[in-house]
Amino acid sequence: VRFSGGAVLVPREPSLDLLEAFTEHWKGITGYYLEATDESVPARQTDIPWRLKQMLDILVYEEKQRPAGETGPCLEYLLQHKVLETLGTLGKAEYPPGMRQQVLLFFSRVLGQVQHPLLHYLNVHRPVQVTHGGDATCRGWPHPCQTGDHLGSGTEKEEVQFAAVLCAKIKQDPTLLTHILEVRSPPGLAGCGWGHLWGLGRFLEHLHVLHSSIPAGERAGKEGMEGAAGCVTLPLFSSSSSQKSRVALKARENLLLLVGLAQEAAAARLVRSSALCQLLTEHLCDLYSAVPACTDPADILAMERVSWRSQGDAADDGVFPGKESLAAFFGWLDYLDEVVVGAHPVMADAISEAVEERFFQGILQPQLLQMSELDVLRATAVLTGTVRQIRAPPLLHRLVLFLLGPDRHPEIPGDTPHPLRTQLINRCNHLSDEISLASLRLFEELLQKPHEHVTHSLALRNLEARGYLQRNPPAPDEDLEEDPYFTDGFPDTGFGMAKIPLPASAPSGKGQVSEVVSSFLCLVPEEAKTSSCMEEGGYDTYVHDALGTVQACRASAAPWGWPPAPRPLDACHPEGTFYEGHFLKVLFDRMAQILDQPYSLNLQVTSVLSRLATFPHPHLHEYLLDPYLNLAPGCRSLFSILVRVIGDLMQRLQRVPHFRAKLLLVRRQLMGLVPGEQMDHTMLFKGVVVLEEFCKELAAIALVKGPPEGPP
Repeated sequence: VRFSGGAVLVPREPSLDLLEAFTEHWKGITGYYLEATDESVPARQTDIPWRLKQMLDILVYEEKQRPAGETGPCLEYLLQHKVLETLGTLGKAEYPPGMRQQVLLFFSRVLGQVQHPLLHYLNVHRPVQVTHGGDATCRGWPHPCQTGDHLGSGTEKEEVQFAAVLCAKIKQDPTLLTHILEVRSPPGLAGCGWGHLWGLGRFLEHLHVLHSSIPAGERAGKEGMEGAAGCVTLPLFSSSSSQKSRVALKARENLLLLVGLAQEAAAARLVRSSALCQLLTEHLCDLYSAVPACTDPADILAMERVSWRSQGDAADDGVFPGKESLAAFFGWLDYLDEVVVGAHPVMADAISEAVEERFFQGILQPQLLQMSELDVLRATAVLTGTVRQIRAPPLLHRLVLFLLGPDRHPEIPGDTPHPLRTQLINRCNHLSDEISLASLRLFEELLQKPHEHVTHSLALRNLEARGYLQRNPPAPDEDLEEDPYFTDGFPDTGFGMAKIPLPASAPSGKGQVSEVVSSFLCLVPEEAKTSSCMEEGGYDTYVHDALGTVQACRASAAPWGWPPAPRPLDACHPEGTFYEGHFLKVLFDRMAQILDQPYSLNLQVTSVLSRLATFPHPHLHEYLLDPYLNLAPGCRSLFSILVRVIGDLMQRLQRVPHFRAKLLLVRRQLMGLVPGEQMDHTMLFKGVVVLEEFCKELAAIALVKGPPEGPP
């Protein structure tokens, strides 16, 4: 019975021969195009959806009734009479309106529910190519530049569902990739250098990985790409509605299936015969370019790590200019990171290489090396956020070598084999405190990454030969007590040097843990301590924190093969004068200025040093945490620097009237117990507070780590 609206109601027929029923339903669909008079009736108001559902049910039922792997007559009919190819053409024509949606649903259900491997058949994978845009030649797909053809006109959900089925099938059988991406250059594309990329480009449109998710209003300065190569980057990622966001999320999950191909040959083909790596990376660069130049570097640094699965939540959590664009950039970087984690090693390396070439070297490096302080701050902040986001080992490896270079031999003073590394380390001691602070934060973030080359490049390469140790025992009159800071020439100020445990009075090297802890805790004289005057000294908190950080460091370093004990001295052959290396030199120089630099900078310097001290390498442990080292002439250690800072502090405090009361007041201000007020020597007093807390932190780390094993 045909209703006035064009809908057709067909009563459910009695049990008939399956093939007869299947062909009847197919003829009913083709007959609609001969009988229909109203071209505006939507497909869902016709009997087409019902007939397609019946055909699907018949195919599934038939397969269950036959031995596994045997093709039934209905499936043979579908293949021999090019049913799918005809449906693909009808879907492209969008007649009746909404037919494309019905075809996508039917294709998805057939491929997903019929267990027989279908995609190897020419009469299946060709219409599949037509449906996902893979064959733009024989089916008349127009050039997207000419038509403005964008996917997403009401069928996003069905497109992604269809792509999900294809990805799942390719995941099960990677050889199908050859059929899905088999393509000839469409007319008009051969001359524009894009032909062989068309198939994957159209397929990726369905995956929605080429969305332009750059928020409206923040596209300043972004020009459209010219030529056919730019046509694949279609603005499909609209985050304007929750529905489209869910579609985009599902689409990205589909691509994760695709890149995880188990067979190396399939992964290599995907790399070699497609623009996937290029397109993923170009989108990252586009999103970065869309971040407004006025975005405050402090806001960038303050952003938490963004997850691509909950990117919208990050954009809504706190508002500042550029927040949405920044969240989109870091969200896509997080997605790329997960793609690399799940991809076949061939694909992972190709994506990582593309990110390094196009983003690290092509965009970040020029910005990091420029002279404008504001631009340097912004680029350093983005780099810090990038380090925080990246976890995939291949991508992290590329990032570490990009920043630090591959060199592993001991450094030579003044040698700069990797200019970017040199520049970044130099900026930790920059004239601008803001740049110094941002650079130190970058290295702190880098030291938290599970990559052996970070600690080796920054510190361990220069400690391998233990050149900081004096080979022959010092004569009695050559110990540290002869240092000018340890003479008895100070006026009587009430805090004598006898209260400081001098390293020379202890056995040579490797003091007991209790002695090491006591050395750090007693380094600051009682008169200069303020934590004991508060309700809680805080040492227990440092021990608790050290337990977590040391355990995490040990877990990260476990695969690196570090020795449990220092190398025997007779096996160490240092070449020339010991040099602690560029990074430690800058940190030590900064530490020596702790009484004369801003509070925030002191916190950051000590944070980086304490992070280094938590690493379980025995050479790093003794160099940073052993107060009883016999240092070679001209060498310094962290403890020796602290001793000299304390000596300088004791001299300077003599010249400050009522220093004790003022020091306590500053401590209470830093804790927020009293309002802040201007006074003389505030920077000095804040430095003393940081110095005391740093010594407690080092003592806690030394206590948790315990002594290194083996002989000195």
